Amino acid sequence: MIIVKTKANSILSAYLLHNKDTIDRYLMMLDGISEDIPATLYESMHYSLSAGGKRIRPILAIASCEAVGGTIDDVIPAAIAIEMIHTYSLIHDDLPSMDNDDLRRGKPANHKVFGEATAILAGDGLLTMAFGILSDTKSFKNQAYLERRLKIIREIAVAAGPDGMVGGQQLDIENEGKKIDIVSVEKLHNRKTGALILAAIRTGGISGGASELQLQALTDYGKKTGLAFQIADDILDVEGKVEDVGKSIGKDANQRKNTYPALLGLEQAKNLAGQLVSEAITALDSFDDKADPLRLIAAYAIDRKS
Repeated sequence: MIIVKTKANSILSAYLLHNKDTIDRYLMMLDGISEDIPATLYESMHYSLSAGGKRIRPILAIASCEAVGGTIDDVIPAAIAIEMIHTYSLIHDDLPSMDNDDLRRGKPANHKVFGEATAILAGDGLLTMAFGILSDTKSFKNQAYLERRLKIIREIAVAAGPDGMVGGQQLDIENEGKKIDIVSVEKLHNRKTGALILAAIRTGGISGGASELQLQALTDYGKKTGLAFQIADDILDVEGKVEDVGKSIGKDANQRKNTYPALLGLEQAKNLAGQLVSEAITALDSFDDKADPLRLIAAYAIDRKS
């Protein structure tokens, strides 16, 4: 599909807004079980879930499911679980013992409002609740659906765990203040940021019944897009504005983190992000226009201001 940029932006904005609203409605169903959770813990979990955010990961899951012919009903449990896991990771990332940030999504970080102990427990609560949603048998339609869900649970567990996001965070901590090469930086970011983005895309495909060839194409797309998102985040930490990004700016340099702008320079980092987006879109050549939201989101990865 070839469209002018203005029209593409309008189409993408409408798609993102519609699906963000859907995700937000499902997330706020947490209100219905508040009586079963200690009040302070519930308030802490709800605070971070309702703090806003672009909901890009669950929207990528929805877009991937639709690209292979699935519906939002097929993918919504996985999409909601992924956003809960992402939110838990942000709560923990902001802790003083981790990235030590006081601001998240334009609001005080969870631990600044509820204290470190409750913030840790809120993250733990969101992580475990996510797998409760994924394993809820009430949403299983048939045996084929059960088999898909088991694959999805495995996919997300690996992406969120020591082989993925948690391992990436550990590498980030260990290498802070050290000079590492670009290969090591890519390995770090493929785990810390890329793993959950890739899992969102793959679980969307699995939820929609993707063929092996379709799933491989989505995997190629997801790897490129995930890395482009991280490079864009690195660039925003240099060029972004607090009011747009919703968190502190310049922390990467202050903490001597290994980022793409630090290793390659700002312009070369931007060029690499653009190349990755082009390759991600090319990976979807075998898909029809149902995959257009995925193509537009890849381009958005490096055009965004937050």
